[in-house]
Amino acid sequence: MNKPVLPVSSYQLKLPTANRSIETYRLAASRAFPAKLQGPLNRVAFSAAHVVFDPLADADPWLTAAVDWDRTIAFREHVWNLGLGVAEAMDTAQRGMGLDWPTSLELIQRSVRAAKARGNALVFSGAGTDHLAAEDAKSLDDVIRAYEEQIAAVEKAGGRIIVMASRALAKIGRNPDDYVKVYDRVLSQVREPVIIHWLGDMFDPALANYWGTPNLDAAMDVAVGVINTHAAKVDGVKVSLLDKQREVDMRRRLDRGVKMYTGDDFNYAELIAGDEVGFSHALLGIFDAIAPAASYALSRLAAGDAAGFHDVLGPTVPLSRHIFKAPTRFYKTGIVFMAYLNGHQDHFTMVGGQESTRSTLHLAELFRLADKAGLLANPELATRRMKTVLSLRGIEA
Repeated sequence: MNKPVLPVSSYQLKLPTANRSIETYRLAASRAFPAKLQGPLNRVAFSAAHVVFDPLADADPWLTAAVDWDRTIAFREHVWNLGLGVAEAMDTAQRGMGLDWPTSLELIQRSVRAAKARGNALVFSGAGTDHLAAEDAKSLDDVIRAYEEQIAAVEKAGGRIIVMASRALAKIGRNPDDYVKVYDRVLSQVREPVIIHWLGDMFDPALANYWGTPNLDAAMDVAVGVINTHAAKVDGVKVSLLDKQREVDMRRRLDRGVKMYTGDDFNYAELIAGDEVGFSHALLGIFDAIAPAASYALSRLAAGDAAGFHDVLGPTVPLSRHIFKAPTRFYKTGIVFMAYLNGHQDHFTMVGGQESTRSTLHLAELFRLADKAGLLANPELATRRMKTVLSLRGIEA
């Protein structure tokens, strides 16, 4: 079992508060989670993983995605060591939000090679249409060809597919029949079963009215129809709507051979635990930030220790809700900040300069919540790095 949580530690720092004052915050004693998987799992769990920017590259972060490949792959090794899969080149990696398709493909190729080198570690990779600008998509055939091109590239690299939602399709798709046509064509051609990603517009405003309707109940009818029609070609579906009841309703309607992968970064603990009817597997951006705790909690669940599962994973939910608060699309900043605090990278610089998308107050509250959940792996390092960021933002230690 992990070490017990003590009331306080010897580390403290000054943090800003919402009333514009500065408080002295003393850290709780951290919990120590194993660095490797402890026992088998009975849920499939993916971390949608971030990329590490190269801060020494002669590149403008707004314009060029200069990736530190060694650190980026090292982070994936960390995830695999914990028994989690990697969902590669997804929105957590700033796909379509700073990371373009050519760089995404290189990331996929490197990750697939790294996974194969360690005995086929679990990795699925995003294939979408983001090399086709939405304004250049004139027909559904344009969208289909774009999907085909990316799927072929991932399959050529030896990778498994996550079919990402398409901004181009969201722009020109007029009704559910348009979506059915595109997905029918795409799914009929894939070599191996894929994961379908339904990403809500809170994550990407360009995906509003996906599945051809603004009505989410009708949209679910379309999605379930497509998935169940092609059940042999669908490993599972990841739903990112931040609506736990819709996810439960949808998973109860899926073909028995199709997995539900929760993408609900607000309610994942209870959705993974499940109910008397079923449960969700996981494909979550927050698992990037909390991978050691997630791995240990899942191992406890598999061992029949539901109380241990909730004891570890439950306290991470307030942090996740904070990181993913509206505007939700800026959650990547919190994910990368956690990686910086926990020593997975030596800087807080992001693709697209997105380290600037969250306020100092937001980062301060993130630090408090991470500490309370026992997620600061090295409190001394995390405190020192938090002080550095605060100093740059005008708050001296």
